[in-house]
Amino acid sequence: MREAILRELGRGGQVYYVYNRVANMDIIAGEVQKLVPEAIVAYAHGQMNERELERTMFAFVNGEIDVLVSTTIVETGLDIPNVNTIIIDEADKLGLSQLYQLRGRVGRSNRTAYAFLMYKRDKMLKEVAEKRLAAIKEFTELGSGFKISMRDLEIRGAGNLLGARQHGHMEAVGYDLYCKMLNEAVKRLKGEKVENDEFETNIDLKMDAFIPADYIPNEFQKLDVYKRIAEIETEPERDDMVDELIDRFGEPPQSVCNLLEIALLKAKAHEAYITAIVEKADQIRITMFPQAKVATDKIPDLLAAYQGKLRFVPETTPYFVYQQSEEPLLRQLSELVNEMQKIKEEENE
Repeated sequence: MREAILRELGRGGQVYYVYNRVANMDIIAGEVQKLVPEAIVAYAHGQMNERELERTMFAFVNGEIDVLVSTTIVETGLDIPNVNTIIIDEADKLGLSQLYQLRGRVGRSNRTAYAFLMYKRDKMLKEVAEKRLAAIKEFTELGSGFKISMRDLEIRGAGNLLGARQHGHMEAVGYDLYCKMLNEAVKRLKGEKVENDEFETNIDLKMDAFIPADYIPNEFQKLDVYKRIAEIETEPERDDMVDELIDRFGEPPQSVCNLLEIALLKAKAHEAYITAIVEKADQIRITMFPQAKVATDKIPDLLAAYQGKLRFVPETTPYFVYQQSEEPLLRQLSELVNEMQKIKEEENE
């Protein structure tokens, strides 16, 4: 990395060093400074004071800073012809479209540009991350955006590209069911076994859960954010996504906050063998997967804990009915689903 930075500085150029976590960015900037003490290093991210951020960016544009350590905030904005080397730390954690956008920040002049995509030594990459990095390496010619989009479609699958796993009302069968049918058809064509006990979880709540056009105007970026929100499975992943959104686009509106919480709720609900959470009037119907192995002896304790606000209907497709309280609905449902995970049989935990 030192060699790459010095090579760029040696020809009078500047360097982007992308590190997408605000919390310890100052530490990373310090490490870069130690690595290349002869360079002037600064950092920038979207959560900085507006004037401080502006001063830093102007200093970089004017050539007063050699290496700018930043979040993905630099993927859109000023074109700086003098910046022709970009180093992307933990590139395996970024989406393909993000990597493509970031790589496009260099090479804005007649100089040869370099993009270094880095990940931790000896780290076992997930298959999807490996394919993303391979795609960026493969498509380097001018105008390869369409090819990148098609490869992203291939890596993720058509349904996920459109946010298939997220909350929302869809036409006809809906994307959730469509993607399930599509995946099963592909497995049959490949001669693979189709699991009969697979199920999707549908969340249907009476609240806005979308990304407004005035929050992320760029459709390409919006699509990428939708995809990544749909992949949220844990609270740390949700928190990281919130930090990134604030850094890149500012404080998210309520509809985006709802979308994030619904994505996390959906992941938790699926773990609890819940196929649907549907809001009707002031009640929530929570439908269980019929083949789920549930410790029925734990259900009375669960009902007792909710003091009459929760009841169980043991039909062929069993379901719970929850009476809403005055607290925020998503918080209530998150707590309830956490409790419902406890009624799974031991072997499924």
